[in-house]
Amino acid sequence: MINTVYRLASPRRFEIAFEDINLFGGNVIVRPTHLSICNADMRYYLGTRDAKVLAEKLPLALIHEGVGEVVFDGGGNFKAGERVVMVPNKPAEHDDYIAENYLRSSKFCGSSMDGFLQEYVEIEPERLIRLPEDIDLNVAAFTEIVSVSVHAISRFDKIAHARRERIGVWGDGNLGYITALLAKKIFKNSKIIVFGTTFEKLANFTFADETYLVSDIPDGVWVDHAFECVGGNGSPVAIEQIIGLIKPEGTISILGVSEYPVQINTRMILEKGLRVFGSSRSGAADFKNTVALYEQHPEVVNYLGNIISSVNTVRSVADVKAAFEKDSRKAFGKTIMKIEL
Repeated sequence: MINTVYRLASPRRFEIAFEDINLFGGNVIVRPTHLSICNADMRYYLGTRDAKVLAEKLPLALIHEGVGEVVFDGGGNFKAGERVVMVPNKPAEHDDYIAENYLRSSKFCGSSMDGFLQEYVEIEPERLIRLPEDIDLNVAAFTEIVSVSVHAISRFDKIAHARRERIGVWGDGNLGYITALLAKKIFKNSKIIVFGTTFEKLANFTFADETYLVSDIPDGVWVDHAFECVGGNGSPVAIEQIIGLIKPEGTISILGVSEYPVQINTRMILEKGLRVFGSSRSGAADFKNTVALYEQHPEVVNYLGNIISSVNTVRSVADVKAAFEKDSRKAFGKTIMKIEL
């Protein structure tokens, strides 16, 4: 079976390649129907990654957030036509102590292997999670980033002490929105406090108990624990502010990705006895838990729909480029591609 792969050859330039797919190799053939553009995809597309990294990884099919329709499964695990979310992480081994998303041997779609920007995706059955029949597929398309928050929150739940009266979330972008929303649903007795840089973005956090501009935090505001969802150049300021406002022996969960080293006030971490841990990506178990959360709390899907910036029908490479260009100009939210290639 011939498959068409849409690879980024250089910043802002896609090329088409053709590859064979083995229908009887034990994997499932999925046709991607709805894909979501991530900030990581944009760093490749715009060429803001280090030049050496770009030279090593391109050409590369982007996208690690997506859902699709099963076309063929010779193993009989899935029926043709079933809607599934695709897990982009591909582990090469199992470790009793290290999760699949932290194993250095694991590969990841749109980074160390081709992503989902293909006519068909050949994928292992254990890398697929069935979706509820009535789910909004535009929301389901970015289940991957939701699963990252689910993963971080589940780790936080094991690490942080039980006094959780006030949990702070720093970051008013997509990751901050998702993490704050899930924390509100999972920690029902906690107040969720969101800190951001833009009043207009903070206005979207209607479910939060309190919101503050980081430049105008009143005296006396504090949190028991915190999630840092800022990343980039804003990480140092956000982490410094968290360390200042968090109560002693609190836990700081870092999710924001920065390209460069970030200085941290270790003196105050020591004085307050803080716990600081990082979370990156997610695994198949986190995807299962995320889909279960969709089913248990359908209102979460409705809230997530509020951060869809645009839905773009894609029928050609030009349409793919147009969607990426639109994403580069957006102020907030997720750019969805409805695939009709």
